[in-house]
Amino acid sequence: MYDDTCRFLAENFSADFASWLLGESITLTELKPSELSLEPIRADALILLQSDDSVLHLEFQTRPKSDIPFRMLDYRVRVYRRYPDKTMRQVVIYLQPTRSDLVRQTSFSMERTRHEFDTLCLWEQPAAIFLQYPGLLFFAVLSQTDDSEATLHQVAQIVNEIPDPITQANLTAASAILAGIRLEEEIIYRLLRRDIMQESVIYRSIQEEAETKAKASMQREIAVNLLHAGVAINIIASTTGLAIEDVQQLQQQITEPPQA
Repeated sequence: MYDDTCRFLAENFSADFASWLLGESITLTELKPSELSLEPIRADALILLQSDDSVLHLEFQTRPKSDIPFRMLDYRVRVYRRYPDKTMRQVVIYLQPTRSDLVRQTSFSMERTRHEFDTLCLWEQPAAIFLQYPGLLFFAVLSQTDDSEATLHQVAQIVNEIPDPITQANLTAASAILAGIRLEEEIIYRLLRRDIMQESVIYRSIQEEAETKAKASMQREIAVNLLHAGVAINIIASTTGLAIEDVQQLQQQITEPPQA
């Protein structure tokens, strides 16, 4: 949920991200991982943005992962192979406070190879940075602030003054989602208008995703019950809407003995 929200906003407010991270307000367009390789790296919170001269590679993480440094090297090489003349900035943005030393890791080394990238911990960044750009407002409550509730109230006031209703809805929804890392739901919905965020593409996408997951879970549960009852796989597939391969995989899972 946090990953999808950050990805959506980086794509739709790329000029604000460029102002923050590149020091200039330029509009960036999405560079799809599939354009760099036949086998795109799986990354939960990856966004690649490009201009004529540069590429901005962002990874949003709630928790640090040990494979991130290698992933940054791998993507740098992939981009260089496709665009050798473009400069590239790579930034891992950590959303949730942690004591892990992994958030300080800014390089990957192996034998005679060394690659460097940047990391940013939002809880160490001044709130003022994010309050000056509409497309970064949703980060303010996660920033270096003594009072997250007061900061969210300030964000709400700024968002309410945005004239475009779609932008207002998207930023309200994004702020509510990310504020959930720090604040209780009661506080969030007291400060942010739920009726506005319901018009947001982000909000609707999350609702649709939740409904899809609930439906898939129900399909699997029905399939497992039918498998236990001895119903044929092809009948289960046609009844639940699952692919025959998925039903076969479920059958394998429930027939395999648990590992010691």
